[in-house]
Amino acid sequence: MIPIKRDRRDAGGSGAASNGGYGSSNGSNGADGSSNGAYSTGYGVRKPAGSSRRRARLAPSVSVVIPTLNEAKNLPYVLGNLPPDVYEVVIVDGYSTDDTVEVARELYPHVRIVSQTRRGKGNALTCGFTACRGDVIVAIDADGSQDPQEIPRFVEALVSDADFVKGSRFMAGGGSADITLLRRSGNWLFTFLVNTLFHTRYTDLCYGYNAFWARNLAALELDCDGFEVETLMNIRAVKAGLRVAEVPSFEERRLHGTSNLRTFRDGWRVLMTIVRERRRTKPVMADRMMATVDST
Repeated sequence: MIPIKRDRRDAGGSGAASNGGYGSSNGSNGADGSSNGAYSTGYGVRKPAGSSRRRARLAPSVSVVIPTLNEAKNLPYVLGNLPPDVYEVVIVDGYSTDDTVEVARELYPHVRIVSQTRRGKGNALTCGFTACRGDVIVAIDADGSQDPQEIPRFVEALVSDADFVKGSRFMAGGGSADITLLRRSGNWLFTFLVNTLFHTRYTDLCYGYNAFWARNLAALELDCDGFEVETLMNIRAVKAGLRVAEVPSFEERRLHGTSNLRTFRDGWRVLMTIVRERRRTKPVMADRMMATVDST
C-alpha cells in the first residue's frame, strides 16, 4: 500500500499549512465580514444570479482537476493533503509512462481518470474541466508545488461573490521558493502588459492555481493547448465580465521529477496569447473596482 504523505517533509520538502473547511476562512473574519485570507476583487461586472447561486453558496461541491504526466511520486502528497470535503478529484493524465494512474486509484479509490485528447497543459485542463460535476472547479498542479490545503481560501472568495479566483505569489501573504529571476521578470512583464491592455490590477499572471464556478466555464472559451492556458483564462475571465479575485498562495519547489515548462518557448506562447486576445475583441473596461482586503 502506498502511504499518504501529509507533510512536505515526508515527501522531500518543507512545511505545510493547517487544514480548513469551506464554511470558514483560514483565519477570523474582519469587521466588514471579509475573510482573513486576503483577496482583491472587481475586475468585471457580471454576477450570475438565481436560486442555484444561493444554494451553491451554502455548501458548494468542489471538483479538483489535476493534470498529470509522470507524477506518481508526487501524488501521495497532493492527494493526501486535499480537504476532506472535496466532492470529486479528476486526474487528467497525459499518457504517463510511470504508475501515475495506478497510484492515483490506490490513494483515492473514487478518483476519476480522464485522458487528454491532445498534448499540453491547456488541453489537459480543458478535458478535466469539461468532465467536472461539482459547483466549483479548482485547478492545481500535481508536482507538489501548490498546497492543496489552500483550496478553502479559493472557495471562500468564490462564496464571497467572486466568479473566478486566481492565486497570486506576489500579493501580501503569497510567495515562491521556486521561481527564478528570469521567470519572475517575465511574469512581471506579462502582468504589466495585461494590466495595461485589459485594465486589470493583477499581481500574478502565470500561475496555475485557479478556481471558478463551473457555470462560468463556457465564458472562458478555452482553446489553447500549452502553458499559456492560465494567461488565457485570466484575460478571458475579465473580457467576459466575470468578477475576478486574487488570493495569496505560496509556491514550493517541485517535490520530484523535472518540470515540462520551457521558459523561452512557453514565454513566447504567453506573449502571443496576450497579443491575439488584444486584437480579438475590445477589452472589458473594469470601472467598478472593489477595495483590496488585506489579512491582518
